[in-house]
Amino acid sequence: MSIRLRPRDLAILAAESPTTPMHNATVEIFDPGESGFDHDRLVQLIADRIAFVPRYRQRLQPVPGRLANPAWVDDDGFDLGYHVRRSALPRPGSMDQLRELVARIASRPLDRTRPLWECYFVEGLEHGRVALLTKSHQILVDGRETVDIGQVLLDTSPDRSTLGHDDDWRPRRPAGPVAAALAAVTDSIESPRTLWMTTRANAESFGRAASASTARVAEVANALAGRGPVHATPVHRRLSQQRRFVTVRTELADYRAIREVHGGTVNDVILATLAGGLRGWLMARAESLGGLRTIKAIVPMSVIDDELEPTSLGTQITGHLVHLPIGEPSPVVRLHQVSYDLRAHRDNGRNVSARRLSGIAGFAPTTFHALGARLATAELRRGFHVSITNVPGPQFPLYADGARMLESYPVHPLLPDHPLAIGVTSYDGGVFYGITTDRDAVPDADVLGQCVLDALDELKDSASDTRPRAPRGRKKSTTKGTS
Repeated sequence: MSIRLRPRDLAILAAESPTTPMHNATVEIFDPGESGFDHDRLVQLIADRIAFVPRYRQRLQPVPGRLANPAWVDDDGFDLGYHVRRSALPRPGSMDQLRELVARIASRPLDRTRPLWECYFVEGLEHGRVALLTKSHQILVDGRETVDIGQVLLDTSPDRSTLGHDDDWRPRRPAGPVAAALAAVTDSIESPRTLWMTTRANAESFGRAASASTARVAEVANALAGRGPVHATPVHRRLSQQRRFVTVRTELADYRAIREVHGGTVNDVILATLAGGLRGWLMARAESLGGLRTIKAIVPMSVIDDELEPTSLGTQITGHLVHLPIGEPSPVVRLHQVSYDLRAHRDNGRNVSARRLSGIAGFAPTTFHALGARLATAELRRGFHVSITNVPGPQFPLYADGARMLESYPVHPLLPDHPLAIGVTSYDGGVFYGITTDRDAVPDADVLGQCVLDALDELKDSASDTRPRAPRGRKKSTTKGTS
């Protein structure tokens, strides 16, 4: 029996359009040192590890007449050289140039007739560094059947690990249209679940088509009446086909120091930093916010819950709606409000510790970010403004064929009418923000990046200005060495 797409996967495909390509990406920066890490070595590394992500050699096969959902089939013309590409920056090879390249690559949809991923080896960065950009479609990485390829490429040692996996892969010849239709009928007869998925998917497809037609009629009517798009705010705008990408690098020690003074968790401090950054960015814009006092953020959380969809990572993913207090001027009060908002999640006994997440084999943040993006797509009905995925990674260096990874930035997809998405990865003492925006709707994305740094500085200042206070009824000793 074929492995067919589930209704959730079909919903993701249906949400895809030229303005909303539904793929995740990660850009990582490496120091090759004396390892000799180059494009050819990357191709060989992926060839050695791709057996651990078998779906990366499969493509979608549609079924005539929608007799069943599309199935995953081996790509009998699989060409690793097509998927692993080589690029270079002109001098001086700055981060701005790299971000521009990432934005352009992230703007382009993947070819649905081939396996749904690409990988770029980018040369020419300053100081002799190189970058690796991996890009995978949301339906490819579901955390259950397939993890992101970035999770299996890195080692804990400069010496490439021998993973002991014999790869004798030979593609099975895919069926033609007639055989695919017959297989669909057979699957539906033998499996009531296949028939149910097909019926549900077709019903949802017709429903989405009807909704889209209604939306187009309303759009034309508004245009004829001279009315603009409804609910147009800085965080809710019509999307173009192009993206911007901003990176922000910070130090994990700063978040821990703030946590030690004000309480909460590192995750609380990161979300409070983003609340302050969004506040500063919005205030810098000469436009009305329509009374917006909070920004609703969907924040995927790792939990242990048998009622949720299982994953191969040992946890499930659920969405928590956090109200970021952008109307609050005090950074400390913002932090306490965010911490209070998240307390219910921590107190339910299902949450998974950051230490456990960072200890998952391989570089799991790439997979968790992909799962977070899938969840945000499924939760659109909750009416959030922005999706924010924060994933803790290992706090020790990782290597790709001997080259040490220095930085890792998630590149999240944008959802319809959502011109902003944010991913955060902590790794080896750093906290790395990847901010994806629409190129036209958010032309000042770099201002948002600077505002995030300013918001973190505010919290750092509040922590450093805090002094221990003596209990009531006692005077604090000013003599060193006394107790």
